[in-house]
Amino acid sequence: MVGPVVSSAHLANSKVPELSEVEFALTMANHAFQRWITRCMTAAGAPGMAPLEVLILHLVNHRDRAKTLADIRLVLHVEDTHLVSYAVRKLNERGLVETGREGKEKTVRITEAGTALCTRYAEVREALLVEGIAASGLDPAEMSRLAALLRAISGSYDQAARAATTL
Repeated sequence: MVGPVVSSAHLANSKVPELSEVEFALTMANHAFQRWITRCMTAAGAPGMAPLEVLILHLVNHRDRAKTLADIRLVLHVEDTHLVSYAVRKLNERGLVETGREGKEKTVRITEAGTALCTRYAEVREALLVEGIAASGLDPAEMSRLAALLRAISGSYDQAARAATTL
């Protein structure tokens, strides 16, 4: 037996070595996902977008409702306001979103061009990714369980980050 697939054997030497396997898998999945969403967006007709811009565009398009910067930060779990503000500014410059105000809150709304781009992205995603996943035989219920597990684990990382900040 080879042992667990990890990138840091010294971290796998713990009470839960499987956590190191999860961390390595998360690292690979995160980089692959970011590479995918930027290349899918390029194929959809919008080259040069950063991963956070792609994620924000899809979130702002979600349910066709204006989102506040706080909403975007909360849903995407982004701690730094300036990262979201910068990405929104870049999307606005491309004509994909428009900004406004609701009271003191800055809001972001999708434009027609943004909606059209999200639709094209969905078409490319369906053809290049979803069809392959569907054909692979992966169990959709298992994928949902994995997503729930990852969300639960993220809470543990958040708690540990808060604790680390107090040290």
